[in-house]
Amino acid sequence: MTWNAELEAALAARVVAVEPVAGGDINEAFRVRLGDGRVVFVKAHAAPPAGMFAAEAAGLDWLRAGALQLPRVLAVGERWLALEWLALEGSPRSAGAAFAAALGRGLAELHQRGAPSFGLDRDNFLATLPQANAAAADWPTFYVERRLRPLVELGVARGRMPDLRGALDQLAARVDRFGPPEPPARLHGDLWWGNVGAAGGRPVLIDPAVYGGHREIDLAMLALFGGLPEALIAAYEERWPLAAGWRDRIALHQLYPLAAHAVLFGAGYGAQVARGVGRLL
Repeated sequence: MTWNAELEAALAARVVAVEPVAGGDINEAFRVRLGDGRVVFVKAHAAPPAGMFAAEAAGLDWLRAGALQLPRVLAVGERWLALEWLALEGSPRSAGAAFAAALGRGLAELHQRGAPSFGLDRDNFLATLPQANAAAADWPTFYVERRLRPLVELGVARGRMPDLRGALDQLAARVDRFGPPEPPARLHGDLWWGNVGAAGGRPVLIDPAVYGGHREIDLAMLALFGGLPEALIAAYEERWPLAAGWRDRIALHQLYPLAAHAVLFGAGYGAQVARGVGRLL
């Protein structure tokens, strides 16, 4: 059965038109028109890891509410996910200071909603990479053991990263590098600018990889691929001031997305991870 037929069964409507749209590097994306007049967004993958789209649907629902929009989940299959169609408007990075401020306030509110632990009650995925979410007692342990070490081991096995396993042991012992302790924040988890949109002038978040973690992760990911507007930071800090030294910790919290890029896209990113870990030690 194709995803078209599964979608028709799930939504009780006939698919009358399928139009490819620009998506990410992992999935195909489509604008789908149904016979009852609805238009939906469908993302599909020919051979996804088991449970990948169900995990994304659960993540969208975990983030829902507050000032930031997220598309409603309409139906999910093993190889596809159907979402509410949102007409996104231009590039969020060029949307201006008012948009950046709204995003900053919304992120602060999202993070303040918190999480029961550093981790999540289920494992999920960052793109197609398994993301282990077993709880840890503190952020340094969770970040090194649940985030960095699994990707370093994958990167080494695939020849895309130097063997940094000993360096990670040293980093885990440098708790001073992780800043003052904070409670777990409710994270989007894959918050680069490609996963931010605008609809009706309001920020929209898509494609999450959720868990309870340090709030600086989301900000570090934004900074890595597109930068952090000062209007965003100012509005964020109006709602929840960041701990002293947070800018110095951006490089620490960018190690995770860089390690994921190394595993997915090539050894050039692995070299960046090695340099970043070396500077922290």
